[in-house]
Amino acid sequence: MTLTLKEKKDFKFIDEGKGENLVLLHGLFGALSNWEGVVNHFSKNYRVIIPMLPIYDIPIRQAGLEGLAVFLREFVDEMQLSEMTLIGNSLGGHVGLLYTLDNPEKVKRIVLTGSSGLFENSMGGSFPKRGSYEYVKERVGYTFYDPAVATDELVDEVFNTLKSIPKCMRIVAIAKSAQRNNLSDELYRIQQPTLLVWGLNDTITPPIVAHEFNRLIPNSELHFIDKCCHAPMMEQPEEFNKILDAYLNETS
Repeated sequence: MTLTLKEKKDFKFIDEGKGENLVLLHGLFGALSNWEGVVNHFSKNYRVIIPMLPIYDIPIRQAGLEGLAVFLREFVDEMQLSEMTLIGNSLGGHVGLLYTLDNPEKVKRIVLTGSSGLFENSMGGSFPKRGSYEYVKERVGYTFYDPAVATDELVDEVFNTLKSIPKCMRIVAIAKSAQRNNLSDELYRIQQPTLLVWGLNDTITPPIVAHEFNRLIPNSELHFIDKCCHAPMMEQPEEFNKILDAYLNETS
């Protein structure tokens, strides 16, 4: 399936399928295409929506977790969504948690994979070598268990993004905001059923972070995927979809 980007007012998003709402949230260097395997699988039985988070063009004074959470609230209101399952990778998981803490009545379930919010080895806050292609290639490869997943196309996309000083400023501001915004004292308030799907080889949010989320979120369950790093839905899409499918059915 080719993902078709739609627009409504100032929002750009993917919207495929019909049924219960699954809202997918990408990470700091993520793209809508990161979720292609999830959209293809779940849009047969669910409505799958991916808002394009305004990471590169959010007003600089709003470039942070709070600004992105406000954006998500405005998007949800514009789309008139409720009873959502929020599914977030990396920074997207963090944004989803902040949204849920402020709008619990809108969220039915949460799915976190490689989420920030407790601890991360961030690469977004330290890019002095933005002009070095090899450095960018190394850091993008660091995201995956198999560096071959970091295709030239993916590396080129990140490298070209980092050529822009305004985009870099926003990336650094958002990354630093994520590092400051520790949710350990807030997670007890998350009462929604929560699925944690983690790469066993995640070097950015290591497995101990997943165990800590599992300990702090009351109604959570944790699954690890072997030979997988920070983006399970890209690296091991079949296993990720299998775990998510079963969980959605169990908690329907």
